[in-house]
Amino acid sequence: MQLDRVLADFTLYLSAERGFSEHTVRSYRSDLADLLRFADEAGATTSRDIDLELLRGWLWRGSTAGLAKATLARRSATARALTSWLARTGDTPTDAAARLRAPRPDKHLPRVLTRDQMDSLLAGLATRAATGDALAIRDLAMIELLYASALRVSELTGLDVRDVDLGRLTVRVLGKGSKERVVPFGVPAKNALATWVEARAAVAAGAVSGGAAWGAARRGDSVSGAEASGVARPGAAPSGQKPASTALFLGSRGARIGSRAVYRLVADLLEGVPGGGPAGPHALRHTAATHLLDGGADLRAVQEMLGHASLGTTQIYTHVSTERLKESYALAHPRA
Repeated sequence: MQLDRVLADFTLYLSAERGFSEHTVRSYRSDLADLLRFADEAGATTSRDIDLELLRGWLWRGSTAGLAKATLARRSATARALTSWLARTGDTPTDAAARLRAPRPDKHLPRVLTRDQMDSLLAGLATRAATGDALAIRDLAMIELLYASALRVSELTGLDVRDVDLGRLTVRVLGKGSKERVVPFGVPAKNALATWVEARAAVAAGAVSGGAAWGAARRGDSVSGAEASGVARPGAAPSGQKPASTALFLGSRGARIGSRAVYRLVADLLEGVPGGGPAGPHALRHTAATHLLDGGADLRAVQEMLGHASLGTTQIYTHVSTERLKESYALAHPRA
């Protein structure tokens, strides 16, 4: 296969046959584009020219350029996935990357907020939402749900109105590999979501822009029967316009909110919160998982809630809890 076809055909395979998310496919595409540029510089013209030495050279160049171990490990995994596919489809006689190795990524404990930090963060959002600003109401609902259900940001932005069951306090999520799971949430998240479902109609109809106050009349503290069953209707669009999106969370222009907007929101919220590590939505997922384990939740139950294929992935949160225990012990015990 000519190299200019490899990238397109392989990414199509990842999305159509493997069911990988758009974000995962984008990561593969980025790594493969760099690999194919390196192959072109080395004089390779077809997929059969991608051999073990070429792949080792590609990783070596990345290493000398100062790429992190985690990046090199990801690139190695991308190369192995590609050559395995090429061999399986008969495009190459052997799997060139079967013996390819990369440095193990450094393991860092994820950022986790304390209970007090989360309470303070949510209280600030609630104060803003109490002004009646539709987008502030939306922000509170998103953060409450991220923390309550330990969702990935892609799972949050992919939710439709019908996925939320306010009566049963559950949300239906489409996770990695198109695997569906049902995740619980609590009463504070329910209340925030119910208020947002009411405000959402104004945003969907284009009545709210740039954070203008939600002026629609409140219908009380609870949603209608249809909404409580998780099948709340989107707000009707003005006459002559297309119906509003079925997305649960909308941007200021009435379209489905994107991951970048959620990242910006969480980054702004965490900017003044003490603690190191990444300040994106995943920090709230880490925090939720750790708080569940701290509260006595079963590890396998947390695995199911997070949608982890491997229990080993979930076990990192037991290490976080252990480290937090050690810190508390060192501070509190007289003979520490």
